Amino acid sequence: MNQYSSIFTQILQLFPRWEFQQLVKETKSERHARGFSSWCQFVSMLFCQLGRAHSLREISLGLRTLEGRLVHLGINAPSHSTLAYANEHRPWELYQLIFVELLYRCQQVIQTKQRKFRFHNKLMSLDATVIDLCLSMYDWAHFRRAKGAIKLHLILDHDGYLPSFAVITEGNVNDITIARQLHFDPGTIVVFDRGYDDYTLFGHWTDQGVYFVTRSKKNIRYKVIQARDYAGDGPIFDDEIIKLSRYGAFAKCPHNLRLIRVWDEETDSFFYYLTNNLKLAAATIVAIYKERWQIEIFFKALKQNLKIKTFVGTSSNAVRIQIWTALIAMLILRFLQLRSKFGWSLSNLTALLRMNLLTYQDLWRLIDAPYNVSPPFDEPEQLKLSLSG
Repeated sequence: MNQYSSIFTQILQLFPRWEFQQLVKETKSERHARGFSSWCQFVSMLFCQLGRAHSLREISLGLRTLEGRLVHLGINAPSHSTLAYANEHRPWELYQLIFVELLYRCQQVIQTKQRKFRFHNKLMSLDATVIDLCLSMYDWAHFRRAKGAIKLHLILDHDGYLPSFAVITEGNVNDITIARQLHFDPGTIVVFDRGYDDYTLFGHWTDQGVYFVTRSKKNIRYKVIQARDYAGDGPIFDDEIIKLSRYGAFAKCPHNLRLIRVWDEETDSFFYYLTNNLKLAAATIVAIYKERWQIEIFFKALKQNLKIKTFVGTSSNAVRIQIWTALIAMLILRFLQLRSKFGWSLSNLTALLRMNLLTYQDLWRLIDAPYNVSPPFDEPEQLKLSLSG
């Protein structure tokens, strides 16, 4: 007989039902529910992401054709109108809390993983990506005069490359506005591109003991305090301790900063890296900024492997629920990657789960040895009958 539940059911075991119900009570998401549970809504939206369903009707019909296999999930297949109403009216904050709970479990797994850099500081990347929307359908998503969009502001933790913080805003919200609301523990290194250059922010983080690494704007004005020695004959040309010389800039950030000038052969030009970390080697600062590319890779993987560029609902609440579900699905994929003994790429792992989502076999055996999986049904034991008279 079959001793395993479906792959989808085993994935859902990452979300204990009692914890889920506590979050439901906390967000009051079932305050006006009439038979359609938040758990059923969550399972349906996660099926949308992992099964790559393209519409509410496809989610409903896909789950309905598998009605016999839904018993172990504790749900009935919803109609597309019921799911649409729930996505429009039930609070998206429930999915944000689910994301936070799953993130904590993922962080427990990566504690034993080897770090890329030798320093003990926490390394974070900060960036935002724009998701284009049709303004005539999403009239709440203000961005430009004839274009709608929303922004996903994200912090990527480089220990395991997990998204540790996310904010969803309208497309016209400035990145700096969100950055000024963030809080980091002292000693954290935050790396970001020139879109976040803000001297008030730099001064605030330096006061808090938070380090930053970014590329400097070309119009920076500064006074050299000290020219530092640097080892090797590599692309590093200058490593200087500076103070901002413009009056307004100095008033916002009166601290000593560090400017590193590096020659880039590909663009045949100099790059200027700005940081308030005065201890790490110049080559390490440059490597930290190059590591910022991981958040770009994350955004690309999120858009390519999960359903985040097109939406099954048009309301602001429905769009936020779908984005948070995509981030939850991404955490699931990274969790399985970290736990697996097989060297999965994210795209291949996503395809494997999509094709085997409702098959009955051991999830961990499948992802550890995908080409050597035993049949899902064990050979039944032969009964021994005594035929002697």
